[in-house]
Amino acid sequence: MRTPAIGVDVGTVRVGLAGSDETGTIATPLRTVPRRPAARLWREVKEVVDERLPECIVVGLPRRLDGSEGDSAVDARRVADELRRHTGLPVEMWDERFTTAEAERSLIAAGRRRAQRRESIDSVAASLLLQSWLDARARASTPR
Repeated sequence: MRTPAIGVDVGTVRVGLAGSDETGTIATPLRTVPRRPAARLWREVKEVVDERLPECIVVGLPRRLDGSEGDSAVDARRVADELRRHTGLPVEMWDERFTTAEAERSLIAAGRRRAQRRESIDSVAASLLLQSWLDARARASTPR
């Protein structure tokens, strides 16, 4: 299945992965992968890339409320560079402010316990940032 993109939410402990449907309309959480050991992370990213055949990878860029970038943004950019090297795909950075908080609220509303939320919050956050990217892309291509 060829898809427009996969989304990546970079956390300090885990990395969330999300995928779009073939039409580039809907983003879905795929999996959450521990960051360490790095070999496992890159193996699982490769599995998702091989399965979904994305045109690009969208990595969440955690900005502060004032729009500036801190240590988390530096880390996300570092992971984005590694994704380029490991996959050979183009990588886009996308503002992900509030996606983790929004993911947490949606999981609480769905009745997920704290341990269940911890297991899936990163992939849900990845799907939210990817959905935002897909929506912006669709708006940009719609004639006015």
